Amino acid sequence: MADLLHRHPERFEPGIPLSSLTTLRIGGAALGLAKLRNSEDARRFLENAREAEIPAVCLGGGSNVLADDRGFCGLVGVMSDRTLEIRGDTVRAGAGIPFDELVVGSLQAGLTGLEFASGIPGSLGRALVGNAGCYGHEIGEFLREAVVLREDGRIETVGPEAFAFAYRHTAFKERRDVVLEAVLTLGRGDVVAALAERADHLASRRAKHPVDLPCAGSWFKNLPPAEPGGRRQAAGALLETVGAKRLRVGDAGVFAGHANIIVNLGRARCVDVLALAEAMRAAVQDRFGVRLEAEVRHLAWLADAARPDDPWAIRG
Repeated sequence: MADLLHRHPERFEPGIPLSSLTTLRIGGAALGLAKLRNSEDARRFLENAREAEIPAVCLGGGSNVLADDRGFCGLVGVMSDRTLEIRGDTVRAGAGIPFDELVVGSLQAGLTGLEFASGIPGSLGRALVGNAGCYGHEIGEFLREAVVLREDGRIETVGPEAFAFAYRHTAFKERRDVVLEAVLTLGRGDVVAALAERADHLASRRAKHPVDLPCAGSWFKNLPPAEPGGRRQAAGALLETVGAKRLRVGDAGVFAGHANIIVNLGRARCVDVLALAEAMRAAVQDRFGVRLEAEVRHLAWLADAARPDDPWAIRG
């Protein structure tokens, strides 16, 4: 690893704490950090990791990730391509563009459809990998095609079927492939109504989500509907019922405004957050007999050595 950093000092920055790259503001340093501005940067990043035989992961905006207190024993790439091109009803965007910036840019061009995502943190690339969504819509509904970097270095253009979109999940969550850019198909609806909807969503998010406390977003996925076609049961409602807001481990606590959000109250550690999440999940399972599934992913120090039963593991 030291040899890799010595040979390519222009590509990798050592010692950058993951707490500065994640919205939960937790995590030690990665061995090396690379800013990936384009497909060539990303290709070389994975190539260097393969040659050095060390783990590598890519991050977007840093939401939905809990980094280990010790950091990450490998390379971390941050997608920084914020390209946004709009032609007709087609939007081509780089994986590094903030999701909400994409929403704003689309509305300014007279395109509607993405207003449901107003205020969602993170980047487009990670939103696609996790099929982010709310208010009954998901980003996967709008994907026409994506340019991806395969683990073996090939760059391919794939359609929506390659993602196998499901609720807060895609096939890319189980792979080391990297989303580089995406093409979305939107509509030309009532922009005034869309802007009003955006304003409502932003107001709701401000009321229910922390403004000045670090968090990773909703911690657990909502439960499947009781009947086909029905609405999912909110994990937050179950957590509210079992009194999750009273739980705290160290400086990791549950947000007073939403029982499904873990916040960093000051100097929370990764181990504190994991212990708190387990306590929350156990309380729901004891009361309702259902096991909540985590939406936030755990970036372990040694990703390939993460416990196979670790529900949050990201394997590099």
